[in-house]
Parts: sequence; structure tokens; C-alpha cells
Amino acid sequence: MIEKIGVQAKVEGYIKEGAIYLEVNTDREGILIGKEGKVLDCLQFLINRIVNKRLMEDTKIYLDINQYKAKKVERLSNMALQLGKKVKKTGKSILIGPYNPHDRRVIHLALKNDPSLKTESLGEGELKRIKIIPTGKSL
Repeated sequence: MIEKIGVQAKVEGYIKEGAIYLEVNTDREGILIGKEGKVLDCLQFLINRIVNKRLMEDTKIYLDINQYKAKKVERLSNMALQLGKKVKKTGKSILIGPYNPHDRRVIHLALKNDPSLKTESLGEGELKRIKIIPTGKSL
């Protein structure tokens, strides 16, 4: 599929906990990732559909290109921690987003173990905002 797009890449895969992980390395990642990872998400969706139809069973396939998703998780976690510090310092809630379900989960998990903060998702549909709220409890 990547060759049909006109991109040369090296693909490595492994199985972990019953899921298939594919790591694509290329010097033209922008074409395969797209704006905010939208092309990457579409490629992952298509690969899942094609493989699951052929296997006749439900196997989850995760696709990453030049560790884009791993780096994004790290960026979101760091951002959440910085915003958490700001909320604790000011004592005022912050509303951020909107984010897709995966990105919201990363942010919630980054702040989960801080008893002086709580998070909640607000809104309807796929994209929701996150409110980071001070609880008044300290560490």
C-alpha cells in the first residue's frame, strides 16, 4: 500500500499481547502521517479492515510511522503535566482541546495519580474537551 502511494519505506512488525504492531521508517513521513496524523489514522483503519477481512477474525493492528504516535504521547503527557502545575499554582480550572478519544486518554492518564487534580471530558461526539480541575488536596 505504501509503495502504491509512491513512498519507499522499511516496515518492521511484531506481535504483542495478540495485536500486530507495524513500524514504518521512511524519509517521507509527512505524506504518510498527514495533518495531525489523519492520513496515518486512515492507513491504520484500512490495514485493519483488509487484514481482518482476509483472516476472518478480529486482530488489532497498530501502525506507526517514524515513531510519530510514540512522540505524540510523550508531547501530550508533558503538556498535561505542565498544565497540571499551572492549575495547582493558580487554583483555577483549565479547559483544553478538543481531542480524540486516544489523546484524551493519554491526558487523563498523565494526571491520574495526582490527588490535587482531577480531569473530566466535556462535550458530545468524537472530539471532546478536557477540563483540568484543582481538587484542593495536596500531595
